[in-house]
Amino acid sequence: MTVSYTLDVANVRFGGFSKLLFRWKGSIYKLLYKEFLVFCGLYLFFSVLYRFLLTPRQQDLFERIALYCDQFTNTSFIPVLFVLGFYVTLAFNRWWGQYTSFPLPDNLMMVVSGNVHGADERGRLLRRTLMRYANLSSVLILRSISTRVHKRFPTLEHIVEAGFMTSHELKKFESLHSDFNKYWMPLTWFANLASRSREEGRVRDDIALRLLMDELNKYRTKCSLLFHYDWISIPLVYTQVVTIAVYSFFAFCVIGRQFLNPEKGYKEHKIDMYVPVFTLLQFFFYTGWLKVGELIINPFGEDDDDFETNQLIDRNIQVSMLAVDDMYQDLAPIVKDKHWAQRHFSIPYTVSTAAETLRPAFKGSTFDMRMSVEDLEIHQPADTSVRMQYFPLNGSLGDGLDRLLQRGKGNLRGRSLPSLIDVSSQPDEDEDVDASPDGDSNSSNHKEQEKTIIKVVVEPNQ
Repeated sequence: MTVSYTLDVANVRFGGFSKLLFRWKGSIYKLLYKEFLVFCGLYLFFSVLYRFLLTPRQQDLFERIALYCDQFTNTSFIPVLFVLGFYVTLAFNRWWGQYTSFPLPDNLMMVVSGNVHGADERGRLLRRTLMRYANLSSVLILRSISTRVHKRFPTLEHIVEAGFMTSHELKKFESLHSDFNKYWMPLTWFANLASRSREEGRVRDDIALRLLMDELNKYRTKCSLLFHYDWISIPLVYTQVVTIAVYSFFAFCVIGRQFLNPEKGYKEHKIDMYVPVFTLLQFFFYTGWLKVGELIINPFGEDDDDFETNQLIDRNIQVSMLAVDDMYQDLAPIVKDKHWAQRHFSIPYTVSTAAETLRPAFKGSTFDMRMSVEDLEIHQPADTSVRMQYFPLNGSLGDGLDRLLQRGKGNLRGRSLPSLIDVSSQPDEDEDVDASPDGDSNSSNHKEQEKTIIKVVVEPNQ
Protein backbone atom coordinates (compact mmCIF):
# COMPACT_ATOMS: atom_id res chain seq x y z
CA MET A 1 0.00 0.00 0.00
CA THR A 2 1.32 3.44 -0.90
CA VAL A 3 2.80 5.19 2.13
CA SER A 4 1.53 8.76 2.35
CA TYR A 5 3.07 11.31 4.70
CA THR A 6 1.85 14.49 2.99
CA LEU A 7 -0.08 15.74 6.01
CA ASP A 8 2.96 15.33 8.26
CA VAL A 9 4.99 17.72 6.12
CA ALA A 10 2.22 20.21 5.35
CA ASN A 11 3.92 22.84 7.53
CA VAL A 12 7.62 23.47 7.97
CA ARG A 13 8.62 23.07 11.58
CA PHE A 14 11.60 22.10 13.68
CA GLY A 15 12.50 18.48 13.12
CA GLY A 16 9.74 18.03 10.55
CA PHE A 17 11.54 15.41 8.48
CA SER A 18 13.15 13.89 11.58
CA LYS A 19 9.85 12.34 12.64
CA LEU A 20 9.69 10.46 9.36
CA LEU A 21 12.97 8.70 10.15
CA PHE A 22 11.26 6.47 12.72
CA ARG A 23 8.77 4.91 10.32
CA TRP A 24 9.28 1.34 9.23
CA LYS A 25 6.69 0.71 6.51
CA GLY A 26 8.00 1.94 3.18
CA SER A 27 11.28 3.02 4.79
CA ILE A 28 14.82 2.63 3.53
CA TYR A 29 15.56 0.48 6.57
CA LYS A 30 13.06 -2.13 5.44
CA LEU A 31 14.57 -2.19 1.95
CA LEU A 32 18.21 -2.20 3.00
CA TYR A 33 18.60 -3.98 6.32
CA LYS A 34 19.45 -7.39 4.80
CA GLU A 35 22.22 -6.02 2.59
CA PHE A 36 23.45 -3.90 5.49
CA LEU A 37 23.70 -6.91 7.80
CA VAL A 38 25.55 -8.89 5.13
CA PHE A 39 28.08 -6.09 4.68
CA CYS A 40 28.60 -5.76 8.44
CA GLY A 41 29.04 -9.53 8.75
CA LEU A 42 31.66 -9.64 6.00
CA TYR A 43 33.52 -6.68 7.46
CA LEU A 44 33.51 -8.31 10.90
CA PHE A 45 34.74 -11.60 9.44
CA PHE A 46 37.79 -10.00 7.79
CA SER A 47 38.46 -7.90 10.88
CA VAL A 48 38.53 -10.96 13.16
CA LEU A 49 40.58 -12.86 10.58
CA TYR A 50 43.17 -10.08 10.43
CA ARG A 51 43.43 -9.51 14.15
CA PHE A 52 43.32 -13.01 15.63
CA LEU A 53 43.72 -15.73 13.00
CA LEU A 54 46.57 -14.63 10.72
CA THR A 55 50.25 -15.03 11.42
CA PRO A 56 52.47 -11.91 11.43
CA ARG A 57 53.64 -12.68 7.90
CA GLN A 58 50.07 -13.17 6.72
CA GLN A 59 49.08 -9.95 8.46
CA ASP A 60 51.72 -8.07 6.48
CA LEU A 61 50.33 -9.51 3.24
CA PHE A 62 46.78 -8.64 4.29
CA GLU A 63 47.84 -5.07 5.12
CA ARG A 64 49.42 -4.60 1.69
CA ILE A 65 46.22 -5.88 0.05
CA ALA A 66 44.12 -3.58 2.25
CA LEU A 67 46.22 -0.55 1.32
CA TYR A 68 45.94 -1.45 -2.35
CA CYS A 69 42.12 -1.80 -2.17
CA ASP A 70 41.81 1.42 -0.19
CA GLN A 71 43.69 3.23 -2.95
CA PHE A 72 40.90 2.43 -5.41
CA THR A 73 38.01 3.14 -3.05
CA ASN A 74 39.30 6.62 -2.27
CA THR A 75 39.72 7.65 -5.91
CA SER A 76 37.41 7.88 -8.90
CA PHE A 77 38.48 4.63 -10.57
CA ILE A 78 34.96 3.31 -9.96
CA PRO A 79 32.52 6.14 -10.95
CA VAL A 80 29.81 5.13 -8.51
CA LEU A 81 28.28 8.57 -8.06
CA PHE A 82 27.96 9.27 -11.78
CA VAL A 83 26.42 5.97 -12.93
CA LEU A 84 24.22 5.67 -9.85
CA GLY A 85 22.90 9.23 -9.99
CA PHE A 86 22.08 9.05 -13.68
CA TYR A 87 20.42 5.65 -13.27
CA VAL A 88 18.15 6.74 -10.41
CA THR A 89 17.18 9.89 -12.34
CA LEU A 90 16.27 7.78 -15.36
CA ALA A 91 14.28 5.36 -13.20
CA PHE A 92 12.41 8.20 -11.51
CA ASN A 93 11.41 9.77 -14.85
CA ARG A 94 10.18 6.36 -15.96
CA TRP A 95 8.24 5.94 -12.69
CA TRP A 96 6.55 9.33 -13.11
CA GLY A 97 5.72 8.57 -16.74
CA GLN A 98 3.98 5.35 -15.72
CA TYR A 99 1.99 7.19 -13.07
CA THR A 100 0.78 9.83 -15.52
CA SER A 101 -0.10 7.10 -18.04
CA PHE A 102 -2.57 5.35 -15.76
CA PRO A 103 -5.95 5.22 -17.59
CA LEU A 104 -8.53 7.15 -15.60
CA PRO A 105 -12.09 7.24 -17.00
CA ASP A 106 -13.04 10.64 -15.59
CA ASN A 107 -12.96 12.63 -18.83
CA LEU A 108 -14.56 9.82 -20.81
CA MET A 109 -17.43 9.33 -18.39
CA MET A 110 -18.23 13.06 -18.46
CA VAL A 111 -18.48 12.99 -22.24
CA VAL A 112 -20.63 9.86 -22.19
CA SER A 113 -22.96 11.30 -19.56
CA GLY A 114 -23.40 14.56 -21.44
CA ASN A 115 -23.73 13.25 -25.01
CA VAL A 116 -25.40 9.81 -24.88
CA HIS A 117 -28.99 10.78 -24.19
CA GLY A 118 -32.02 8.90 -23.00
CA ALA A 119 -33.52 8.45 -19.55
CA ASP A 120 -35.20 5.19 -20.59
CA GLU A 121 -33.76 1.73 -20.10
CA ARG A 122 -32.09 1.71 -23.53
CA GLY A 123 -30.24 4.95 -22.88
CA ARG A 124 -29.14 3.76 -19.47
CA LEU A 125 -27.96 0.46 -20.96
CA LEU A 126 -25.90 2.23 -23.60
CA ARG A 127 -24.13 4.51 -21.14
CA ARG A 128 -23.35 1.77 -18.65
CA THR A 129 -22.10 -0.59 -21.35
CA LEU A 130 -19.84 2.05 -22.85
CA MET A 131 -18.17 2.70 -19.51
CA ARG A 132 -17.97 -0.99 -18.71
CA TYR A 133 -16.06 -1.55 -21.94
CA ALA A 134 -13.63 1.23 -21.05
CA ASN A 135 -13.00 -0.20 -17.58
CA LEU A 136 -12.69 -3.71 -18.98
CA SER A 137 -9.87 -2.55 -21.23
CA SER A 138 -7.95 -1.07 -18.27
CA VAL A 139 -8.45 -4.27 -16.27
CA LEU A 140 -7.06 -6.34 -19.12
CA ILE A 141 -3.96 -4.18 -19.49
CA LEU A 142 -3.35 -3.96 -15.72
CA ARG A 143 -3.79 -7.71 -15.44
CA SER A 144 -0.94 -8.01 -17.95
CA ILE A 145 1.52 -5.77 -16.09
CA SER A 146 0.56 -5.75 -12.39
CA THR A 147 1.15 -8.75 -10.14
CA ARG A 148 -1.54 -7.55 -7.75
CA VAL A 149 -4.21 -7.37 -10.44
CA HIS A 150 -3.14 -10.69 -11.96
CA LYS A 151 -3.51 -12.37 -8.56
CA ARG A 152 -6.97 -10.83 -8.27
CA PHE A 153 -8.04 -11.88 -11.79
CA PRO A 154 -5.91 -14.91 -12.68
CA THR A 155 -8.26 -15.97 -15.50
CA LEU A 156 -10.81 -14.35 -17.77
CA GLU A 157 -13.56 -16.22 -15.93
CA HIS A 158 -12.70 -14.20 -12.83
CA ILE A 159 -13.24 -11.03 -14.87
CA VAL A 160 -16.64 -12.34 -15.98
CA GLU A 161 -17.48 -13.17 -12.38
CA ALA A 162 -16.53 -9.62 -11.33
CA GLY A 163 -19.00 -8.17 -13.85
CA PHE A 164 -16.58 -6.48 -16.22
CA MET A 165 -17.45 -8.89 -19.04
CA THR A 166 -20.43 -11.03 -19.96
CA SER A 167 -20.21 -14.67 -21.02
CA HIS A 168 -21.18 -13.75 -24.59
CA GLU A 169 -18.47 -11.11 -24.71
CA LEU A 170 -15.98 -13.67 -23.38
CA LYS A 171 -16.83 -16.00 -26.27
CA LYS A 172 -16.32 -13.21 -28.79
CA PHE A 173 -13.08 -12.22 -27.06
CA GLU A 174 -11.70 -15.75 -27.23
CA SER A 175 -12.96 -16.38 -30.77
CA LEU A 176 -10.74 -13.63 -32.16
CA HIS A 177 -7.34 -15.18 -32.67
CA SER A 178 -4.34 -12.93 -32.16
CA ASP A 179 -0.77 -13.58 -31.11
CA PHE A 180 -0.68 -10.28 -29.24
CA ASN A 181 -2.37 -8.78 -26.22
CA LYS A 182 -6.04 -8.08 -26.96
CA TYR A 183 -6.64 -5.36 -24.36
CA TRP A 184 -7.82 -3.10 -27.21
CA MET A 185 -10.87 -5.23 -28.11
CA PRO A 186 -13.28 -3.67 -25.58
CA LEU A 187 -12.32 -0.22 -26.86
CA THR A 188 -13.27 -1.35 -30.37
CA TRP A 189 -16.61 -2.47 -28.99
CA PHE A 190 -16.94 0.98 -27.41
CA ALA A 191 -16.35 2.69 -30.78
CA ASN A 192 -18.88 0.47 -32.58
CA LEU A 193 -21.49 0.96 -29.88
CA ALA A 194 -20.98 4.73 -29.96
CA SER A 195 -21.59 4.68 -33.73
CA ARG A 196 -24.76 2.68 -33.22
CA SER A 197 -25.91 5.21 -30.63
CA ARG A 198 -25.43 7.92 -33.24
CA GLU A 199 -27.58 6.01 -35.70
CA GLU A 200 -30.30 5.60 -33.07
CA GLY A 201 -30.21 9.33 -32.29
CA ARG A 202 -28.93 8.85 -28.76
CA VAL A 203 -25.84 10.80 -29.81
CA ARG A 204 -27.49 13.78 -31.45
CA ASP A 205 -24.83 15.06 -33.83
CA ASP A 206 -21.48 14.19 -35.37
CA ILE A 207 -19.66 16.69 -33.16
CA ALA A 208 -20.72 14.80 -30.06
CA LEU A 209 -19.66 11.53 -31.69
CA ARG A 210 -16.30 13.04 -32.55
CA LEU A 211 -15.87 14.16 -28.95
CA LEU A 212 -16.59 10.63 -27.76
CA MET A 213 -13.99 9.20 -30.16
CA ASP A 214 -11.37 11.76 -29.16
CA GLU A 215 -11.69 10.92 -25.47
CA LEU A 216 -11.71 7.22 -26.30
CA ASN A 217 -8.44 7.58 -28.21
CA LYS A 218 -6.84 9.42 -25.29
CA TYR A 219 -7.92 6.62 -22.98
CA ARG A 220 -6.59 4.00 -25.40
CA THR A 221 -3.27 5.86 -25.67
CA LYS A 222 -2.71 5.61 -21.93
CA CYS A 223 -3.47 1.89 -21.95
CA SER A 224 -0.99 1.47 -24.79
CA LEU A 225 1.67 3.47 -22.93
CA LEU A 226 1.38 1.23 -19.89
CA PHE A 227 1.80 -1.81 -22.09
CA HIS A 228 4.92 -0.40 -23.74
CA TYR A 229 6.42 0.72 -20.41
CA ASP A 230 6.09 -2.91 -19.31
CA TRP A 231 7.49 -4.19 -22.59
CA ILE A 232 10.44 -1.81 -23.01
CA SER A 233 12.51 -1.62 -19.84
CA ILE A 234 15.64 0.33 -19.00
CA PRO A 235 18.40 -1.51 -20.92
CA LEU A 236 19.61 -4.48 -18.92
CA VAL A 237 23.24 -3.59 -19.49
CA TYR A 238 22.80 -0.29 -17.68
CA THR A 239 21.17 -1.96 -14.70
CA GLN A 240 24.00 -4.47 -14.62
CA VAL A 241 26.66 -1.76 -14.81
CA VAL A 242 25.15 0.16 -11.91
CA THR A 243 24.78 -2.96 -9.78
CA ILE A 244 28.32 -4.14 -10.46
CA ALA A 245 29.73 -0.67 -9.79
CA VAL A 246 28.07 -0.40 -6.38
CA TYR A 247 28.68 -3.97 -5.21
CA SER A 248 32.30 -4.09 -6.42
CA PHE A 249 33.00 -0.76 -4.73
CA PHE A 250 31.88 -2.06 -1.36
CA ALA A 251 33.53 -5.43 -1.95
CA PHE A 252 36.84 -3.55 -2.04
CA CYS A 253 35.73 -1.50 0.98
CA VAL A 254 35.29 -4.67 3.04
CA ILE A 255 39.07 -5.15 2.90
CA GLY A 256 40.35 -1.68 2.04
CA ARG A 257 38.55 0.07 4.90
CA GLN A 258 39.90 -2.25 7.61
CA PHE A 259 41.67 -0.55 10.51
CA LEU A 260 45.31 -1.64 10.39
CA ASN A 261 47.77 -1.83 13.21
CA PRO A 262 48.62 1.81 14.07
CA GLU A 263 52.02 0.75 15.47
CA LYS A 264 53.25 0.00 11.96
CA GLY A 265 52.91 3.65 10.95
CA TYR A 266 50.75 3.25 7.86
CA LYS A 267 49.49 6.54 6.43
CA GLU A 268 46.01 7.46 7.66
CA HIS A 269 46.01 4.46 10.00
CA LYS A 270 46.90 6.15 13.25
CA ILE A 271 43.90 4.99 15.28
CA ASP A 272 42.10 1.68 15.62
CA MET A 273 38.34 2.25 15.94
CA TYR A 274 37.13 -1.30 15.13
CA VAL A 275 33.80 0.03 13.74
CA PRO A 276 34.03 1.86 10.36
CA VAL A 277 31.34 4.47 11.01
CA PHE A 278 31.81 6.53 7.86
CA THR A 279 32.15 3.45 5.66
CA LEU A 280 28.85 2.16 7.02
CA LEU A 281 27.22 5.51 6.29
CA GLN A 282 28.65 5.45 2.78
CA PHE A 283 27.25 1.95 2.28
CA PHE A 284 23.86 3.11 3.59
CA PHE A 285 23.71 6.05 1.19
CA TYR A 286 25.04 4.40 -1.97
CA THR A 287 23.29 1.06 -1.61
CA GLY A 288 20.14 2.81 -0.41
CA TRP A 289 20.22 4.88 -3.58
CA LEU A 290 20.49 1.70 -5.61
CA LYS A 291 17.52 0.20 -3.74
CA VAL A 292 15.47 3.30 -4.53
CA GLY A 293 16.12 2.71 -8.22
CA GLU A 294 15.15 -0.93 -7.77
CA LEU A 295 11.93 0.10 -6.04
CA ILE A 296 10.68 2.61 -8.60
CA ILE A 297 11.80 0.87 -11.79
CA ASN A 298 8.55 -1.12 -11.74
CA PRO A 299 5.76 0.38 -9.59
CA PHE A 300 3.26 -2.36 -10.48
CA GLY A 301 4.56 -4.91 -8.00
CA GLU A 302 3.68 -5.50 -4.36
CA ASP A 303 6.14 -3.24 -2.55
CA ASP A 304 4.94 -0.76 0.04
CA ASP A 305 5.25 2.19 -2.34
CA ASP A 306 3.96 0.51 -5.50
CA PHE A 307 0.77 1.74 -7.14
CA GLU A 308 -2.52 0.65 -5.61
CA THR A 309 -3.83 -0.83 -8.85
CA ASN A 310 -6.65 -2.86 -7.31
CA GLN A 311 -8.04 0.14 -5.44
CA LEU A 312 -7.81 2.21 -8.62
CA ILE A 313 -9.84 -0.42 -10.48
CA ASP A 314 -12.51 -0.34 -7.76
CA ARG A 315 -12.59 3.44 -7.80
CA ASN A 316 -12.77 3.71 -11.60
CA ILE A 317 -15.70 1.33 -12.09
CA GLN A 318 -17.65 2.88 -9.22
CA VAL A 319 -17.33 6.52 -10.28
CA SER A 320 -17.96 5.58 -13.92
CA MET A 321 -21.31 4.00 -13.18
CA LEU A 322 -22.30 6.78 -10.80
CA ALA A 323 -21.55 9.44 -13.40
CA VAL A 324 -23.41 7.86 -16.33
CA ASP A 325 -26.30 6.27 -14.44
CA ASP A 326 -27.21 7.63 -11.00
CA MET A 327 -26.19 11.19 -11.82
CA TYR A 328 -27.58 11.30 -15.37
CA GLN A 329 -29.82 14.41 -15.58
CA ASP A 330 -30.12 14.34 -11.81
CA LEU A 331 -29.82 18.05 -11.13
CA ALA A 332 -30.76 20.10 -8.12
CA PRO A 333 -33.27 22.92 -8.72
CA ILE A 334 -31.65 25.96 -10.31
CA VAL A 335 -32.07 28.88 -7.90
CA LYS A 336 -30.45 32.23 -7.35
CA ASP A 337 -27.23 31.98 -5.45
CA LYS A 338 -26.73 33.54 -2.03
CA HIS A 339 -24.98 36.62 -3.43
CA TRP A 340 -27.39 37.23 -6.29
CA ALA A 341 -28.34 40.79 -5.27
CA GLN A 342 -24.85 41.80 -4.13
CA ARG A 343 -22.44 43.29 -6.58
CA HIS A 344 -19.53 43.19 -4.16
CA PHE A 345 -19.38 40.46 -1.60
CA SER A 346 -16.82 38.57 0.44
CA ILE A 347 -16.60 34.92 1.35
CA PRO A 348 -16.50 34.24 5.11
CA TYR A 349 -13.46 32.83 6.87
CA THR A 350 -13.22 30.69 9.96
CA VAL A 351 -11.53 32.03 13.07
CA SER A 352 -8.41 30.01 12.36
CA THR A 353 -8.06 31.57 8.89
CA ALA A 354 -9.29 35.11 9.59
CA ALA A 355 -5.72 36.47 9.70
CA GLU A 356 -5.41 35.80 5.97
CA THR A 357 -7.84 38.63 5.24
CA LEU A 358 -5.26 41.13 6.50
CA ARG A 359 -2.80 40.21 3.82
CA PRO A 360 -3.01 42.33 0.66
CA ALA A 361 -3.77 40.55 -2.58
CA PHE A 362 -0.79 39.83 -4.78
CA LYS A 363 -0.85 42.03 -7.89
CA GLY A 364 2.62 41.47 -9.28
CA SER A 365 6.20 41.50 -8.04
CA THR A 366 6.78 45.10 -9.21
CA PHE A 367 3.44 46.53 -8.06
CA ASP A 368 4.86 47.94 -4.81
CA MET A 369 8.17 48.99 -6.32
CA ARG A 370 9.22 52.46 -5.14
CA MET A 371 11.09 54.98 -7.32
CA SER A 372 12.58 58.39 -6.55
CA VAL A 373 11.29 61.60 -8.10
CA GLU A 374 14.43 61.89 -10.23
CA ASP A 375 13.88 58.38 -11.61
CA LEU A 376 10.36 59.34 -12.70
CA GLU A 377 11.56 62.16 -14.96
CA ILE A 378 11.72 61.44 -18.67
CA HIS A 379 15.26 61.70 -19.98
CA GLN A 380 15.80 63.16 -23.43
CA PRO A 381 19.31 63.34 -24.99
CA ALA A 382 20.55 66.94 -25.38
CA ASP A 383 21.35 66.63 -29.08
CA THR A 384 17.88 65.41 -29.98
CA SER A 385 16.06 67.87 -32.18
CA VAL A 386 12.49 68.90 -31.56
CA ARG A 387 10.10 66.37 -32.97
CA MET A 388 6.49 66.82 -33.89
CA GLN A 389 4.15 63.91 -33.56
CA TYR A 390 0.62 64.04 -34.87
CA PHE A 391 -2.12 61.88 -33.46
CA PRO A 392 -5.21 61.95 -35.67
CA LEU A 393 -8.51 62.09 -33.89
CA ASN A 394 -11.93 62.17 -35.44
CA GLY A 395 -15.25 63.66 -34.52
CA SER A 396 -16.30 65.20 -31.26
CA LEU A 397 -13.39 63.68 -29.38
CA GLY A 398 -10.98 65.86 -31.32
CA ASP A 399 -13.14 68.94 -30.73
CA GLY A 400 -13.25 68.31 -27.01
CA LEU A 401 -9.49 67.85 -26.81
CA ASP A 402 -9.03 71.00 -28.88
CA ARG A 403 -10.91 73.06 -26.32
CA LEU A 404 -9.15 71.38 -23.42
CA LEU A 405 -5.69 71.98 -24.80
CA GLN A 406 -6.43 75.55 -25.80
CA ARG A 407 -7.45 76.22 -22.20
CA GLY A 408 -4.32 74.64 -20.70
CA LYS A 409 -1.84 75.59 -23.42
CA GLY A 410 1.65 76.11 -22.13
CA ASN A 411 1.08 74.76 -18.61
CA LEU A 412 3.63 72.03 -19.14
CA ARG A 413 6.15 74.16 -21.07
CA GLY A 414 9.62 74.24 -19.55
CA ARG A 415 9.27 70.88 -17.78
CA SER A 416 10.81 67.57 -18.66
CA LEU A 417 7.47 66.08 -19.63
CA PRO A 418 6.27 66.51 -23.23
CA SER A 419 4.67 69.90 -23.78
CA LEU A 420 1.39 70.00 -25.55
CA ILE A 421 1.75 73.04 -27.79
CA ASP A 422 -0.91 73.36 -30.33
CA VAL A 423 -3.96 71.81 -31.78
CA SER A 424 -4.83 72.50 -35.37
CA SER A 425 -7.14 71.17 -37.94
CA GLN A 426 -5.20 69.58 -40.75
CA PRO A 427 -6.84 68.69 -44.02
CA ASP A 428 -6.96 65.14 -45.23
CA GLU A 429 -3.88 64.00 -47.14
CA ASP A 430 -6.00 63.42 -50.24
CA GLU A 431 -7.35 66.98 -50.23
CA ASP A 432 -6.33 69.19 -53.13
CA VAL A 433 -4.47 72.11 -51.47
CA ASP A 434 -4.20 74.04 -54.72
CA ALA A 435 -7.95 74.34 -55.24
CA SER A 436 -9.19 77.79 -56.14
CA PRO A 437 -11.00 79.96 -53.55
CA ASP A 438 -14.24 79.65 -55.37
CA GLY A 439 -13.80 75.82 -54.99
CA ASP A 440 -15.44 73.02 -56.82
CA SER A 441 -18.45 70.89 -56.03
CA ASN A 442 -16.45 68.64 -53.69
CA SER A 443 -14.99 71.36 -51.47
CA SER A 444 -17.68 70.96 -48.83
CA ASN A 445 -17.05 67.20 -48.69
CA HIS A 446 -13.34 67.80 -48.14
CA LYS A 447 -14.08 70.08 -45.21
CA GLU A 448 -16.26 67.42 -43.64
CA GLN A 449 -13.39 64.95 -43.92
CA GLU A 450 -10.94 67.14 -42.03
CA LYS A 451 -9.22 65.36 -39.17
CA THR A 452 -8.32 66.91 -35.88
CA ILE A 453 -4.60 66.60 -35.24
CA ILE A 454 -2.89 66.91 -31.86
CA LYS A 455 0.57 68.29 -32.47
CA VAL A 456 2.99 67.24 -29.70
CA VAL A 457 6.36 68.91 -29.47
CA VAL A 458 8.93 67.02 -27.41
CA GLU A 459 11.54 69.45 -26.11
CA PRO A 460 14.82 68.23 -24.64
CA ASN A 461 15.79 69.09 -21.06
CA GLN A 462 17.91 72.15 -20.72
